[in-house]
Amino acid sequence: MPPTTIDTADALVEGITRGDRRSLARALTLVEADSATGRAVLAALYPRTGRAQTVGVTGSAGAGKSTLVGAIAREQRRRGRSVGIIAVDPSSPFSHGAILGDRIRMQDLTSDGGVFMRSMASRGNLGGLSESAGGAVDVLDAAGFDVVMVETVGAGQDEVEVANAAGTTVLVTNPGAGDEIQSMKAGLMEVAQVMVVNKADLAGADTAVAQLRALLAIAEHAAWEPPILKAIARTGEGVPELVDAIDRHQQHLRESAHAVEERRLLAERQVIALARAALHREALAAAAANDALAPLVAEVALRGRDPRSAAEALVLAIRRAWAVEGERS
Repeated sequence: MPPTTIDTADALVEGITRGDRRSLARALTLVEADSATGRAVLAALYPRTGRAQTVGVTGSAGAGKSTLVGAIAREQRRRGRSVGIIAVDPSSPFSHGAILGDRIRMQDLTSDGGVFMRSMASRGNLGGLSESAGGAVDVLDAAGFDVVMVETVGAGQDEVEVANAAGTTVLVTNPGAGDEIQSMKAGLMEVAQVMVVNKADLAGADTAVAQLRALLAIAEHAAWEPPILKAIARTGEGVPELVDAIDRHQQHLRESAHAVEERRLLAERQVIALARAALHREALAAAAANDALAPLVAEVALRGRDPRSAAEALVLAIRRAWAVEGERS
């Protein structure tokens, strides 16, 4: 069946640029599905990106990220800025559908015409971000939103992929998370540009700040030194200062002597992440087409072969399959 008018890339791009929310929502659906039309929309819109503040909010489950994202959005609206929010929710391992809890927790923002919220499924990605979240950020950026925020699912230290989708990464923790903070070490500590101890009205907030400062002192970071702030998202206390810190980092990205290099590094991370995902899909497809995976899995399960040598054999089979495919083409 041929695509309907609204499903053509040109029509969607035209609708997005004139502020049509239906076109925006449809484009995001196609981008999330990684369809050919979605890819065409991204390619056409990309030259229009780079204007919005892109902010990733990450941290472990229970840190209060959703409440904080809502508080940041309200402060941004008070400053007259339009806000796009991508809430990456945990997805079912069976249906890959998202729980969509963030949309429920931020219901008061959905009636604001200056706010657009989209829930996306993580689809089991280790980094806590669905592969298409970066594309969704670009669509919202091109649509003219002043601020685009991505809230990740809360997968802890491994949730560093947010740095591939956002210019500013905000790491959220809370009092009483001492062991969790100590276990962060690299990873999140190295990608965060702003650190926030949320729920700062609870006992232990100053201790959490001190622990973050100690870890930051031994972590590697570029020209920007991440500030460590305290906030109470529930009441909004400390949120204006947090938005000020985000503004300062965004200004650093645009105007500092290191701005060009930092933008290049962000682009490099994005390209490598997408290439890795594409190679992963193609490798699995090649292995399935040549029935290379199942026999190796059976051997490992029966302790007849170790996993490492099985993985090496699988890679060799995939390379052979690609070589044959290349000769045919």
